[in-house]
Amino acid sequence: MRIADMNWMQVAEHVKGDDRAVLPLGSTEQHAYLSLAVDAILAERVALDAAEGLNIPVFPVSSYGFTPNFVDFPGTVTLKLSTYIALVTDILDGMVRSGFKRITIVNGHGGNSPAHGAVLEWLDRHRGVQVKWHNWWNAPETFAKVKAIDPVASHASWMENFPWTRLGNIGMPATQKPMLDMARFVQLDPGAKKELLGDGNYGGFYQRSDEEMLAIWEVAVAETRKIITEGWD
Repeated sequence: MRIADMNWMQVAEHVKGDDRAVLPLGSTEQHAYLSLAVDAILAERVALDAAEGLNIPVFPVSSYGFTPNFVDFPGTVTLKLSTYIALVTDILDGMVRSGFKRITIVNGHGGNSPAHGAVLEWLDRHRGVQVKWHNWWNAPETFAKVKAIDPVASHASWMENFPWTRLGNIGMPATQKPMLDMARFVQLDPGAKKELLGDGNYGGFYQRSDEEMLAIWEVAVAETRKIITEGWD
């Protein structure tokens, strides 16, 4: 359930019986022909689908993340790393003040991962709280399903092209783009990165069948649901 569908009095009553909650993290950045909000859309949706029927509140997705690689692509917004770390830990502070002590972070953007270290540091100051960091797209079962369908998958390629991330009236190239030389990519400045990337896809086909994508989604939702519900002390 969405925390947006609750008022403060309902939250106060809810946490007396269940102190679990979910926080989706996303990003606003280029995804080639797909929505700039892919990471936010997918993180929030997988969190909501996974929590459906569990009576566990899902907080609104944090739609801005740490993405300095793509700042030369129009529409991309990045936060400074220090700002992003402060944002995530401030949100956690508020959730704990509200009574939530078992929190699952469902992360949809790889660039946000440095904040996981800050969360571990934050836990030292919040003894008794538990936080899981779940990168939903490359969690073991989900990523195995992706690789079983097509081992050539990457940022802004078919593996992020779900019915709810693609845009209307935007055609997709039918080719399989060669994989990016990541070692070269990471050493470049953002302008050179944009020139190297071209349309923004790191490599692979741009789209596969909806049947294949929904099969991946089913695995991702089930795996995320286990993270939310299992393994707490």
